[in-house]
Amino acid sequence: MSFFSNFSSDHCPGTISGNPLNGLCEKVCIQAEKIFDAGIIQTRLENYTVAPVDPTPANPTYPLTFISARSLSATGTVSNLTVERQADSECARVQATVTVPIEIVYVDAAGVEGKATSSITLQEDVIMYVPPASVMPFTVTAVASCVSPEGTFDAATGTFSISACLTCILKVSMQVELLVPSYGYCAIPPAQEYSQEVCSGFFELPLYPQGRACSKK
Repeated sequence: MSFFSNFSSDHCPGTISGNPLNGLCEKVCIQAEKIFDAGIIQTRLENYTVAPVDPTPANPTYPLTFISARSLSATGTVSNLTVERQADSECARVQATVTVPIEIVYVDAAGVEGKATSSITLQEDVIMYVPPASVMPFTVTAVASCVSPEGTFDAATGTFSISACLTCILKVSMQVELLVPSYGYCAIPPAQEYSQEVCSGFFELPLYPQGRACSKK
């Protein structure tokens, strides 16, 4: 069982049936990340130069043949952040550098497949809602995903020139304490263990073969 497969309990998350006020028992203070604003940027990079770092295995035989590249994680690093509030507006101009770590897959001249790391850097300049000044500071973070199916190796510089599709989501957020209505604690159902019944087909066989009786002529 699990939350997904057990919908019988009123203390499991899932679709509400009936009056949603039924079962509410308290107001709960929870610590959470509140997202004040978020925006998505999607772009295609052409002939973007990336330098491979820390190849595995070490000391590949050059030249290298590009196979593919993709982001290493869903997190981009935000730096050089500038927030410029707009007059007579709740929004602000947000400028930031977003660095996306990537992994490059290649084959060297000896036919050995290898991997190396690198990064793609984006310069973002967008308008976003920024909360008013408070004791608790807000943060600007980035979620990023990148894939590159095409690229070439430049033996003179030891770099790759790639074409990449990149999606970046900028978020303005803050760690806060929120007061929310609650139905109480969750009822955690026991997990259903996975088991492969290797004998099930064998045990279902008849003890002796079932044949038709001989008919008399």
